Amino acid sequence: MSLPGQRIFPAAQPASNDVIQALQSVVTPHLSDNMARHIGIKGLKRYNTTGKLVGTALTVKTRPGDNLFIYKALPLIQPGHVLVIDAQGDTNNAVIGELIKLYAQSRGCVGFIVDGAIRDVASFTDVPCYARDVIHCGPYKSGPGEINVPVSIGGQIIEPGDIIVADEDGVVSFPQAHAEELLRLATRHAAIEEDVKAEIASGAKSQSWLDKYL
Repeated sequence: MSLPGQRIFPAAQPASNDVIQALQSVVTPHLSDNMARHIGIKGLKRYNTTGKLVGTALTVKTRPGDNLFIYKALPLIQPGHVLVIDAQGDTNNAVIGELIKLYAQSRGCVGFIVDGAIRDVASFTDVPCYARDVIHCGPYKSGPGEINVPVSIGGQIIEPGDIIVADEDGVVSFPQAHAEELLRLATRHAAIEEDVKAEIASGAKSQSWLDKYL
């Protein structure tokens, strides 16, 4: 077995379409609140202007400023995958740009999570993309790297095959095995908030949702 540093493993099977569709209507705060409010990716900026990201992680860990193993990961993409790149938070060189974006999309990639920098930022307005920063400097292509191993993205460990959900509030991830329970809890959470909104709209001076904390 290869030692850590240059391993390449097969991509995880994308989550079922039923799960993906169900999560399209769930906002990230409702998922975060039901994971103890401290689980999730932090420190990335959203570069798309429309659309929500729900998909399955295909992970890449690369040396800062290098994208050779991102190139190697592209042929492994299946429809529904999210390209999750651990570039170790480095923002001196962009590790993906428009060409990688276009090819990954042609393979069925539904979005990009990059703990590092991107470039050609205008080309990402129509596809979900979260990254640490933007810079014009391009990447090197000498390696090393790893594909489909656990990666660290903004303080969160993401395993290959984890579900990624991202919207205007940020990015969360969780194992596929937890999807059903999180969907149940998030649906209940949304219903409770609708009740609170109705109580606020009633104009009542006493608000039960507020009184319980006072």
